[in-house]
This record gives sequence, structure tokens and C-alpha cells, in this order.
Amino acid sequence: MSVQILHSCPCGGDDSMADKTGEKKKNTVRVKKVALYGLLVALALVLSYVEAQVPAFFVMPGMKLGLTNVVVLIALTRMGYKDALVINILRIVIVGFTFSNTFSMLYSLAGGMLSWLAMSLLKRTGRFGLVGISVAGGVFHNLGQIIAAAMLVSIGSLLYYLPFLLVSGTAAGVMIGFISAMVVKRLPRDYSA
Repeated sequence: MSVQILHSCPCGGDDSMADKTGEKKKNTVRVKKVALYGLLVALALVLSYVEAQVPAFFVMPGMKLGLTNVVVLIALTRMGYKDALVINILRIVIVGFTFSNTFSMLYSLAGGMLSWLAMSLLKRTGRFGLVGISVAGGVFHNLGQIIAAAMLVSIGSLLYYLPFLLVSGTAAGVMIGFISAMVVKRLPRDYSA
């Protein structure tokens, strides 16, 4: 009888304790998510810096390994589509202001958004592993940059780049996919916020 009175008591009783516990859990999840965002964006900045130090050994100027895509794949796998998008945009903008110029940032935004869309759609099907998703991300990133560049320069010069970009996007996608799969496999299951 006293238990029923305690639960129905308008002064709070156990219900207010449950509300406080629920609120603490929500705050803890929010703090974990903000910390995770910070860690992943910082990792993307470090990887971007490392990538900038690698000499351009590719056939075409401007080609990159796409190391920062590891961060996007981790976010996509462990946090979700929206979180991966936010982290992708944050890292592109911060890296753009830190290591490049406005045009490079616009190219990266176009490529990054198209890449994120392709990777998200493939992940949603459940039929592709991280390597396949990463290859699509690499190829569509390059396509997004070509589309952005087509708005600024003549299309003829871009068609020359396209086969090289598709091959490099595929090769980089395979490498980044394997690295991402190894990292994700080693992360604890409760990594997501």
C-alpha cells in the first residue's frame, strides 16, 4: 500500500528520481556525442595535414589519398548518416580555412557532399561492405569536384582529367576502405554516442 502511495504522490517520489536519472543519461549522451565530434574532426585535421605533406606522386596534380574519408566512414558506420554529414562538412570547412583557399574548399564541399550521399545510399542497402562504400565515396568525390569545376572552367580540359580521377578514386577508395574496416573492427561496440 505504501508503495502505491509513493508512486502516486504528487510531490514527486520515485517519478522525479526517474526523471533526474533520465535527464542525466541524456546529458551524458550529449557530452559523449560532442566529445566524439571533436575527436573525429581533430583526427580529420591531422590526417589532412599528413596528406598535405605527402608529395604529389600521382599522374595528375591535385590528386590526394583521401585519408580524411576514414573519419567519415567511421562516423557513418558508428554514429549514423546525419552525424557523418555534419562531421564531413565541419572537416571540409575547417580544413578549407586552414590549409587551402576558397576554390579548393568549394570543390571539396561539392565532392564531399556527393561522396557522402553515395556512401549513405550504399550503406542503407546493407549489401556493401566498407571497401565498396569507400570506393563509391572516392569515385563520387571526384565526380563532385569535376561538376563543381565544370561550372568554372571549360569542360574540354576536365574530360582529360576524368579517367585519371575515376581510377585514382577507385584505388584510393579500396585503400581507405580497408583501413576503415580495420579501424572499425577494433573499436568497442559502445563507441557510438
